[in-house]
This record gives sequence, C-alpha cells and structure tokens, in this order.
Amino acid sequence: MNEALLRSLTPSVLAILVRRGADFAAAEDAVQDALVEALRVWTADPPRDPKGWLVTVAWRKFLDATRADAARRRREHRLDEEPPPGPAPAVDDTLQLYFLCAHPSLTPSSAVALTLRAVGGLTTRQIAQAYLVPEATMAQRISRAKRTVSDVGVSPARARSRARGRFGQPGDVATVLRVLYLVFNEGYSGDVDLAAEAIRLTRQLAAQVDHPEVAGLLALMLLHHARRAARTAPDGSLVPLAEQDRGRWDTALIAEGVGILQAALARDRLGEFQAQAAIAALHADAPTAEETDWVQIVEWYDELVRLTDSPVVRLNRAVAVGEADGPRAGLAALAALDDSSPSSRLRSSTGHPIPRHTAVAAYLHERDGDLATAARLYAEAARKAPNLAERDHLTRQAARLNARRSG
Repeated sequence: MNEALLRSLTPSVLAILVRRGADFAAAEDAVQDALVEALRVWTADPPRDPKGWLVTVAWRKFLDATRADAARRRREHRLDEEPPPGPAPAVDDTLQLYFLCAHPSLTPSSAVALTLRAVGGLTTRQIAQAYLVPEATMAQRISRAKRTVSDVGVSPARARSRARGRFGQPGDVATVLRVLYLVFNEGYSGDVDLAAEAIRLTRQLAAQVDHPEVAGLLALMLLHHARRAARTAPDGSLVPLAEQDRGRWDTALIAEGVGILQAALARDRLGEFQAQAAIAALHADAPTAEETDWVQIVEWYDELVRLTDSPVVRLNRAVAVGEADGPRAGLAALAALDDSSPSSRLRSSTGHPIPRHTAVAAYLHERDGDLATAARLYAEAARKAPNLAERDHLTRQAARLNARRSG
C-alpha cells in the first residue's frame, strides 16, 4: 500500500466532491471512509486508476450518508444522479481547495488549521504542536471550522474564481499564503515531500495571481529549500547555518529565488514575505559565514518589525544585532523580549538553527565569553526543545562548553 499516493490524492478527491455539491464536512467524512476502504482492498487488488477509484467510492459513501439523513431527503433528487465510474479528470483542484478553506467566515487561525488538516495532510497532533495548544483543543477548532465552511455554503465556483486571482475578500490571499508558509515550515523541519508540495502550490499560485507577496513567499521557500541538504549531518544532527557546507547549497534554486525576489521588490509594495526573503538572500549571497552582511540584515529586520511587530522577528533581530554590533548589543535587544510569550517560542524562518529565546541568550552569552552562563542556558533550552533534533543539538552545545571550562 502506497500511503504517500493516498495522501497526495486526498485533496483532489475532496475538491471534486465539493465541486459536485457535497458540503465540506460531509465530503471530508466520505473521503476518509474511502481511504479506509482503500487501505483494506488495494493491497490485494490495486486499481488501474487510483484517483478515479477514490472519487467513485467517496461519492458513493457520501450518497449513502446523505440518504440516511432524513433532514436532507429533499436534496436526494439531485444527488441520485451518480456520475458513471471512469477516469477522474486530470485537473489539479488542490489550490482551489486552499481557497475554499480560506473562507472569510473563518478566523485566520481556524482557516490555517483546517487547511493543514484537509489539504496539507498534517495530523491534528502536528497542528496542535505548531499552535502550542492541547490536541483536544485543536480537534474542536478544526471541527468548528468544518461546520462553518459547510454552514455558509461556499460556492465551488467562487472558490475557483479566487484561485484565478479574483479574490472576494482582501484577507483571502493572506490566509492562503500563511497556510502555504506553515506547510512549508512543517516540511522544512523534516518532511521533504511537504516542503516540495508547498513550493509546487506556491508556484501555481504565483502563475495565477499577480501579487508581490506571492512572489515573495515563493522566493523565500526557494532560498530556504536551497540549503536543505546542508542543514543536517549524516547522523541526522542539526548543522548551524554558520557551519554549513555552502558548496552543498543548490545554486540554481538560489538564483531563481533571488530573481523572483528582485522582481517583487521592484514593485515597491513591500510585505513580510519579501522582507524575509531578502534576509535569506543576504545569507545565500555570503561566500562564507564571516562575510555575511549583518548590517543589512538588521535593517531588513527593522522593516519586518515595522510590518509585523512579531516577537519571533524581534528575537531573530537580536541575533542579527549581536552579529552586527557585538554580543552585548544583542543581549540588550534580547532583554526587551518577554520569554513567557508563546509567540517568542515559535519556529523562525531566518535560518538560525536554534530560534528560541533561551537558546539565543545562550548563544549570545557564549559569544560574549560567559561560558558558564551559556552552558547553563543551553541545557535549559534543551529541556524546552520541541523536537529531538533540537534537543540533541542544544545538549551537545552545553556539553561542549562544559568540556571547555573543565579543560
């Protein structure tokens, strides 16, 4: 059984059911039932047309559920005309489904969570971890979002209109970009398929929507993805940006990302994704870590602070200030941040390998020569790390400094 194939087909199958008239929540239930059926029968008898098989079975599941619901019997006359089995249309509906989930009736956080679950294929637990909330809380949020999308009766034609660039609400494109950004970040932290899928969809969006922030996000993804091969050692451990083998960076992706970014910046409609991409481009442009233009990077972080006022941005700005003006200046910038804020612990996209408040403090204290404080803070940061790779990296940093002190 190819679970990756099922995962890749799910968004298109879901979108087809919605286009045929199924409400979102019922369509997703039917698709999930079809996936369970596929796991049961495909091993012994795989279909020649997997997508067509899933569409046919999911539609039958939807019809069965609809007929069983007495409150919906008045709609049976239009649902009984079941399309004949056959090859599914070779149309990629995935991007349209993103816009369907980005309905203005949803809060941005609910729209992101719903799309990550329905289209991105993330589990409820993964989404809950990204938002730093209990899994049960996130499950309720996603269920409410599905009910909202179903209750407002989103028109598939309207969703397709948005996908072609005619956005009904100003926030629609921003929500979709945030979804794509979060899907990419999930892939960047360990699942290359998700990162590649986010890039594919963003390319598709950029071809359909003339918006500098869409281009900015695509440039940001390409510039970060170009460094992927150098981010981990053969044993799976994290390699900090300053220590990466830049010969392993993908120069073709870097060139493409820089070209896309330059065209977007020339339009003089700066947004946060363009600013983040500019920072990534400055890292990519430096032949060595020592030649990084940290002064320009600080200036771009100042723009990001103006655009977002995000604690994550301020945290990473403190790192840049520490590189440009010395570690004590970085520590002074860090002191203005509140470590108790959940936002200050979210994943950054700037390339710093340990973008957490305590870990950044440890790094700056180490650069300032205070090895005892740095070692203590690295150990503390390791206990807070959200995944094993970061925990191991931080633990090694603490052990390295303790060995230097004792030696």
